[in-house]
Amino acid sequence: MDEMLSEHFSLEEMTRSGEALRRKISNVPTAEQTENLRQLCLNVLEPVRRRFGATRITSGYRCPELNRAVGGAPASQHTRGEAADIHLSNMEVGRKMFDFIRRHTDFDQLLFERRVKGGCRWLHVSYTTRRKNRREAGELEV
Repeated sequence: MDEMLSEHFSLEEMTRSGEALRRKISNVPTAEQTENLRQLCLNVLEPVRRRFGATRITSGYRCPELNRAVGGAPASQHTRGEAADIHLSNMEVGRKMFDFIRRHTDFDQLLFERRVKGGCRWLHVSYTTRRKNRREAGELEV
């Protein structure tokens, strides 16, 4: 799991989950899902890292069992290794990252997400090679 997917992102980082550890869920991607994670890192996350510095991933790949445990959508791109959630230290940084990704990367989906209860915020970003990326961008309160 210490395989590097790109210059700054490891497979371990893209599969790490406190919930998986607590529930003893094996969150190990297949070779295809690992390659999807690599493409996400190379095409979206590395440009973000180069522009903004250290970039903390709070959720990357999720096996179906983990995805259900965290309440993810049944067809979530996280289960394909095509999505990651980026921790945001504050709204200003979040807006700048959102705009940077929208303007400078090819992405499938980009969501500025906020949890009303607790005030957490993160960017959900996905990248796919299965078809042309849709470049859907928006905001979501959960």
